[in-house]
Amino acid sequence: MKRVVVFFAALSLAAATAMAAPPSDKKGKEKEGDKPEASEAGFFKPQSSTTSGSVTVEGKRIDYEAVAGTIVVHAKGWDDVAKKPDGDDKEKPAAGAEKNPNAEASMFYVAYFKRGAAAGSRPVTFVFNGGPGSSSMWLHMGAFGPRRITTPGDTHLPPAPYHVVNNDFSLLDASDLVFIDAPGTGFSRVAGDDKEKAFFGVDPDATAFCSFVTQFLSKYGRWNSPKYLFGESYGTPRASVVVNELERNNDVDMNGVILLSAVLSFDMGPDAPSNNPGVDIAYQLALPTFAATAWYHHKVSAPELGPFLDEAEHFAMTDYALALAQGANLTDAQRDSIAARLHDFTGLPVEYIKKANLRITGGEFEKMLQDDEDQTTGRLDTRFSGPTLDPLSKSAEYDPQSAAISAAYVAAFNSYVRKDLHYGEGQTYRPTAYDVVSPHWVRTHLPPGGGGGGRGGAPMAPPNAANVMPDLASALKYNPELKVFLAGGYYDLATPFYEGIYQMHHLPMPEKLQANIEYHYYESGHMVYAHEASLKQLHDNVAAFIRKTGHGE
Repeated sequence: MKRVVVFFAALSLAAATAMAAPPSDKKGKEKEGDKPEASEAGFFKPQSSTTSGSVTVEGKRIDYEAVAGTIVVHAKGWDDVAKKPDGDDKEKPAAGAEKNPNAEASMFYVAYFKRGAAAGSRPVTFVFNGGPGSSSMWLHMGAFGPRRITTPGDTHLPPAPYHVVNNDFSLLDASDLVFIDAPGTGFSRVAGDDKEKAFFGVDPDATAFCSFVTQFLSKYGRWNSPKYLFGESYGTPRASVVVNELERNNDVDMNGVILLSAVLSFDMGPDAPSNNPGVDIAYQLALPTFAATAWYHHKVSAPELGPFLDEAEHFAMTDYALALAQGANLTDAQRDSIAARLHDFTGLPVEYIKKANLRITGGEFEKMLQDDEDQTTGRLDTRFSGPTLDPLSKSAEYDPQSAAISAAYVAAFNSYVRKDLHYGEGQTYRPTAYDVVSPHWVRTHLPPGGGGGGRGGAPMAPPNAANVMPDLASALKYNPELKVFLAGGYYDLATPFYEGIYQMHHLPMPEKLQANIEYHYYESGHMVYAHEASLKQLHDNVAAFIRKTGHGE
């Protein structure tokens, strides 16, 4: 694979003439009756606020209209018509829809439309974060929205006031943008019977997003626009399931899917591989990130990052893989040799590596790398460090990067959405809603074609940890024109970069479709855009991807 290292700087079909931007309401004001609360019966009504603005992207001014609002979606199997009580075969719209006992979600979004652009040729990109339980605030204020929070360096930011600036790297130069909050996060809310079961899980979540996308295309006349999904973190498995559902069950061909900080098979993650004994691939895929991190913190001797990562990747998939496969049959001499090599790549003490049976989890690495300095290494971005909470702990107890920059994002978005977008008065914005979502999240997933095939024709149970690699492969086979953009950071220990590469290389599809995937990696972490030089490169790469696959501007 050609490696690209970004070094720190010193550093309804719409007519072709239809306009991309929707008709404006009164600028800066919510339409009368557009209140954030649900109806008296406990169910939701769409709402919106339309404003206008401009952004300068790499020297070029772009005028836009922004719509902050909600679209109401329902669980799988819901129908918007009802039978007449007399048994007549004719259907009619359900009377008193707000009394329908089915669960609903009011999904919040902010859409930016370039003024004067024709909807038929103007791309539209649906953008979301992950969690599950995270809002889209991070990509909105950190990466591609018209305003950006600045988070320079790799240390904890001072408290407010924070600095929000024109985003020179907004993706509005290449595409209209729709930032979407998943049900239960941000300003999105759920209600009704069994609302958690209806929306909190791999498959019901994807159903909600598919419904949102198709409704949005109708509402704004964008069916004939080039269309993209952009997901970060858990947003990458979400995007994989959603693109397959859109392609195969909704007849919506997407131009591309953009995966940032990807994880498509949760058995391969570095957080708790010890809970899955006998499956060692997670340790192998994390090693290159361990190496990059040790290099950054000067814990290993290597002059350049690129060649050092090539060595780490080769060792991970050869000698290290063979040693792990031996299990208890590994000789003492072999164990000593592998431990010494792991020390060379990770900087961890040889005796610690041997005591860990050559298998280091992400949390253990974060705790141990700078343990002699009483510092804990970051998870989302291993460039960051912070004081160790408990010197006697086995694993890291918090994430220094999250502690360092989250408050800035929360303050910036809450101020921006209320003052600039004129939305959210009287409402609470949930940047993360793990306490709401996580206790109810169903992480199993039935992959395409997974409804049968067991012995005697019985349905096969889905794996305990979701693997959506078959979904992305299915979408690519169904639509061979679909293109995939994979990106990540070398210092990401939440979704290690080599994990994403490995999973792409193992998609169950014809080899020729591998040419549909392109790879981009940066000297940054999980939130690649938190490093300005990497954000610029990410913007340029994504904009180029959209232009060559969507015939955009």
